[in-house]
Amino acid sequence: MNVHSRKRAGAANDDKPRRGRPLVDDKRRRILDAALLVFAARGYDGTSVPDVAAKAGVATGTLYHYFEDKAALVNEVYRDAKQRLRGALLDNLGEVGPADAERWFGALWSRLAAFAQAEPEAFRFLEMQDHAPYLDSASRELELSVLAPLYLAGKRLAKGQAGTPIDVLMALLWGAFIGLVKAARLGYVKLDARSLDHARDACWRMIAPMMKKG
Repeated sequence: MNVHSRKRAGAANDDKPRRGRPLVDDKRRRILDAALLVFAARGYDGTSVPDVAAKAGVATGTLYHYFEDKAALVNEVYRDAKQRLRGALLDNLGEVGPADAERWFGALWSRLAAFAQAEPEAFRFLEMQDHAPYLDSASRELELSVLAPLYLAGKRLAKGQAGTPIDVLMALLWGAFIGLVKAARLGYVKLDARSLDHARDACWRMIAPMMKKG
């Protein structure tokens, strides 16, 4: 094989789809991944741009070539991770009706657990920190795109039923899962299939009376 045929073969390989995170410039990807780790560990206020650059193995000036400032960087990190969470939760989840509400809830719980276990730093960054002070409009819209389908599904299931508002139930359920993950991080519980199943069943018992009967 001569040098030209090698180039052609390489070009063909470059056209093949790759699995994993979204395809972006390799250096930009390194910066996003490094920033996620640093923000997850130190929070927004405890993180500096040079910290992220050092973690990514790039010069601080190089980071500024890709991101205008720390706020722009953290919003990109937020959207990058939140898009993965949205896909993990909602892709092919399907519609839910009263007859299969428990199955649907169980599938959603399992998806959330799988994401938290597969991407612990992303989950820690997304769900255990207060992002309100710096999220821009695009990040807030993305957040709503995750919450809105769940809210609407809950409204359909609870239609005509008196009781706790759906947004309050969602906050309680989300908080219960985050509390479980945090307790596991602190060593108070073991985050295994058994504890996840117990927590899922307890949460379902809390909301089942609110669901419209099929």
